[in-house]
Amino acid sequence: MTVNSNLVIVDTACANLSSVRFAFERLGVKPEVTANAARIRSADKVILPGVGTAQAAMRNLQQLELVEVLKQLEQPVLGICLGMQLLTNWSAEGNVDCLGVIPARTLRMQAQDLPLPHMGWNTVQASNNNPLLANIPPQQAWFYFVHSYAVAPDDATIATCDYGQTFAAMIRHNNYFGAQFHPERSGAAGAQLLKNFLELTDVNTRA
Repeated sequence: MTVNSNLVIVDTACANLSSVRFAFERLGVKPEVTANAARIRSADKVILPGVGTAQAAMRNLQQLELVEVLKQLEQPVLGICLGMQLLTNWSAEGNVDCLGVIPARTLRMQAQDLPLPHMGWNTVQASNNNPLLANIPPQQAWFYFVHSYAVAPDDATIATCDYGQTFAAMIRHNNYFGAQFHPERSGAAGAQLLKNFLELTDVNTRA
């Protein structure tokens, strides 16, 4: 594929960065993994991954002096799993204020009798305008999840999923996008989503 490869993966010190990097390399793009503020600002696209707790991840970002940097970005940003939750205003996982670039809140899942974490493959349904799910037929929109906290569907939701409750599988506000699942572990559908992200243009206003 031919896309601009000025892609940065933020080194949050709390994620499996290799799997995300390998997913883009399979698309012919070599991303840079860095916590350097200037390099993040100069990237054409930014990935914010995360694994673990919101409290620990926000502490890492504060220690790296990246909180304000991430809040001020104007290029497309994609938060993955915990990275998506960090884009919201607040997380119940540690009662912690997050980046606040997407107007939503992250809460403990209420999955009825189903086990937590929600782990494994599940279907995703697009809602509102979702350019990241372009060219992925609904019957093929299966993605891999691992999480116990989730965002309730609201105006920022651009895809939903069901696991004992309906929750936001993807969210967006302006140039900030979030995916609760792991596209880098989601086969062909995940690869197409990452390709769609690389090809995004003109995202500073909600479509």
